[in-house]
Amino acid sequence: MVLALVALVLFCLLLVYAASTDIASLTIPNWVSLALTGAYPPLALFAGADLATIGMHVLFGFGVLAVGFALFQANIIGGGDAKLLAAAAVWTGVSAFVPFAFWTALAGGVLAIVLLLARKYTFMLAAAPPFVFRLLTPKTGLPYGVAILIGAIMACPSVPLFAPLFSGALTLP
Repeated sequence: MVLALVALVLFCLLLVYAASTDIASLTIPNWVSLALTGAYPPLALFAGADLATIGMHVLFGFGVLAVGFALFQANIIGGGDAKLLAAAAVWTGVSAFVPFAFWTALAGGVLAIVLLLARKYTFMLAAAPPFVFRLLTPKTGLPYGVAILIGAIMACPSVPLFAPLFSGALTLP
């Protein structure tokens, strides 16, 4: 239970940092994705997962990275977003990827609509921080790290490593 809590906190903190840097500069540092990917195998091993399961999670993450790379090449998502998606997919594995992808896509859609409306109907304040100017400038990207963070948090109850923390938490008496 303690190990699952430590893993959950680490997972969320790294994703919050990635989302914060994405908002501030529309970039996600590579070390965040590497740290997420590298932290999963030892934590899962100590939690009792077998090597085959850990290997499948890592292999699945590489598959998501390949798809993310194709989306990056098509100029649909950023490179940092592709790497962060893949790193989070290592943690979700196949079993929790559907809720992760669903919530990430939903949050990304809402984020896109909000930013499009904000870019159209708000005016720039001279005292606004630089990242606000960048976010409200037309034809700039979306900080999709925010959507990935939301999707990952919403998928946490489905992530096998976090199961001890959520077992019975959402059931009625």
